[in-house]
Amino acid sequence: MTYPHVNVACVDFNGQNKQGFFGVFDGHGGSKAAEFAAENLESKIQEEVLKRGESEIVEAVKQGYLNADSEFLKQEQRGGACCVTAIINSGNLVVSNAGDCRAVVCNGGVAEALTSDHRPSRQDEKQRIESLGGYVDSSRGIHRVLGSLAVSRGIGDRSMKQWITAEPETKLFKIVPEFEFLIMASDGLWDKVSNQEAVDVARPFCGSMDKLEVISACKKLVELSASRGSVDDTSVMIVQLGSFC
Repeated sequence: MTYPHVNVACVDFNGQNKQGFFGVFDGHGGSKAAEFAAENLESKIQEEVLKRGESEIVEAVKQGYLNADSEFLKQEQRGGACCVTAIINSGNLVVSNAGDCRAVVCNGGVAEALTSDHRPSRQDEKQRIESLGGYVDSSRGIHRVLGSLAVSRGIGDRSMKQWITAEPETKLFKIVPEFEFLIMASDGLWDKVSNQEAVDVARPFCGSMDKLEVISACKKLVELSASRGSVDDTSVMIVQLGSFC
């Protein structure tokens, strides 16, 4: 069974021009967590930015994720969501993830992953889970937390919250002219298409500011993943970084 993804794009983050908030949210065990994160995560981060100031935006993002998770858990809904978000703010690119959605930038034609997937097979994630009294096992080559969940971070997952943290990994980058565009996508793409392949497919469509061309690039990537046997829902978003310089 698959669940819908939810994408969010807002080009006036914090009420300012040339700012943006973008997110891809991939639900599992139901769609409620992805829908909640898409509707609430931006505002939770904005609240923290207003409290702390833009100089502490990395900490603001972290707390925003945790606050959104806490609010969702109060609803006693089932399921969870992997998230990848990007904030463009004052010439900086702030990229965060919790789960296995990924952000990749085209840096002068070279693909550069800006996030690292949170999967139980990652040694540091495995150690974190075990230190909390949990365990990771493997079946048919897939590592799972407590034999159940194939990701180790995300919003929601109430029954496994002791081990599945919503705390994101966040990195801040100065936007340079070589940063052409950002690809944000769910694991349905990255399980079948490498970072460099994705950039190579998308780049011919991203030379102009034509939105239809960018949409075509997203469709090409989804089609490529499907042609290679992906049966997972796949969501792709491309952000042209030159629009915010």
